[in-house]
Amino acid sequence: MSKTKEICPVKSKAIAIQQDQQHARRLLMAFVTTLATAFALVLAQVTFANAQNRPATFADLAEQVSPSVVNITTSTTIAGRTGPQGLVPEGSPFEDFFNDLDRGPGQGQRRSSALGSGFVISEDGFIVTNNHVIEGADEILIEFYPGGEPGVPAELIGTDPNTDIAVLKVDLDGLPFVEFGDSTAEGSRVGDWVMAMGNPLGQGFSVSAGIVSARDRALSGTYDDYIQTDAAINRGNSGGPLFNMVGEVIGVNTAILSPNGGSIGIGFAMSSAVVTNVVDQLIEFGETRRGWLGVRIQDVTPDMVEAIEGLDLARGALVTDVPAGPAENAGMLAGDVILNFDGIEIEDTRELVRIVGNSPVGKEVPVAVLRDGDMEDLIVVLGRRETSEAVAFPASTEEEAAPEQSEILGLTLSEITPDLTDQFSLSVDTGLVITAINPDSEAASKGLLEGDVITEAGQEPVASVSDLEERIEAATEAGRKSLLLLVRRGGDPRFVALVLEE
Repeated sequence: MSKTKEICPVKSKAIAIQQDQQHARRLLMAFVTTLATAFALVLAQVTFANAQNRPATFADLAEQVSPSVVNITTSTTIAGRTGPQGLVPEGSPFEDFFNDLDRGPGQGQRRSSALGSGFVISEDGFIVTNNHVIEGADEILIEFYPGGEPGVPAELIGTDPNTDIAVLKVDLDGLPFVEFGDSTAEGSRVGDWVMAMGNPLGQGFSVSAGIVSARDRALSGTYDDYIQTDAAINRGNSGGPLFNMVGEVIGVNTAILSPNGGSIGIGFAMSSAVVTNVVDQLIEFGETRRGWLGVRIQDVTPDMVEAIEGLDLARGALVTDVPAGPAENAGMLAGDVILNFDGIEIEDTRELVRIVGNSPVGKEVPVAVLRDGDMEDLIVVLGRRETSEAVAFPASTEEEAAPEQSEILGLTLSEITPDLTDQFSLSVDTGLVITAINPDSEAASKGLLEGDVITEAGQEPVASVSDLEERIEAATEAGRKSLLLLVRRGGDPRFVALVLEE
């Protein structure tokens, strides 16, 4: 008799569940594999696209713009007989030979030559270069790209030492030229490709490529706005163009940072945002005509924020002095914090100076300032910096040492007397003269010196020690931990915040 094997219903159900789980795992693995494959494909496509965005060659760009780039040779007559220093030892029998080679057409004169670069910006022959390339030159000759005109005399149209820009003109028509491009953060980002052209070390036309390494660099000038690049720039590249990838000039190669005079990958080009305005003015007027606000200013430092009512961050430009001029006419006061100029939020003094300088003379500009915790809206009619600043801010001298009277906040202070005025050549009539400073005090660490004069405390005038004590008491009662002092050194004012003693 055959036996029939019975299947347990519970066991059969468990096997089915197990099979379903295995099937689900297989589906999941298949999905994960498909997803990974798709991701790898997308990644490969992105990588390929990025590789495609990388220029395979700069040859086409170089060919496009090179006819507009020029070499510049200048010569200058230098008075006085100067020997070949460094070429031969003094007293050498060859010394006179080298002197004869160096001597110019007149007795006791010699000719000095310099090389630089530039670029044509109009078909009728206007050329941009650096001021230091042609400064003091008796003769300027332009050499165009090989095959072009050699040794063409150039006329100097105008220069601007503040931005190291000069404009030349050659008497030629129909010249190939280049245009300026967008050097702002939107148009020229850090990491974008750039190409430099010029005459490095007098070797003739040369091309180098790199990226925008950094932006908004300041070296030493009032209007500095440099693009930093690692494209090779050497002596002789000065005045040459820095191109973006569509052949527009976004900077004028001006300086390098180098311990040995050669390129180490840190070069600076004055941004086209600055250059275009300067060039337009030099062509139209032969000189610059910059807007002038007529104030002395300083940056707001973090330690000042708590001492300035209504200020939340270290931003804006703190007004330290308002002489006769546009700002005074508009009602601006020392102690105002300029937060907005012509609709632009002001981060620091450097930004304000650049914006004002680029504004037209005579323009009516809305200016928003913070004053005693409230915002004030002013309208300023800009003057011209070149003709007004020297009159409004005459030069002055610094002062040192004197007697003592009262000690406050680590400072020994004295009210102004005729003797102190003579001793320190003081330029103000009221205030407190610093006659000594505790070297371990905060005041010393903030750079205050003997002979400085405190004219305001808490943005109110002080003429006596009691005035200062009242300002300290008022600030303490208001819960402030620091006091803002307006300090004058010679004719130059600045604000300093000092922590109040507990």
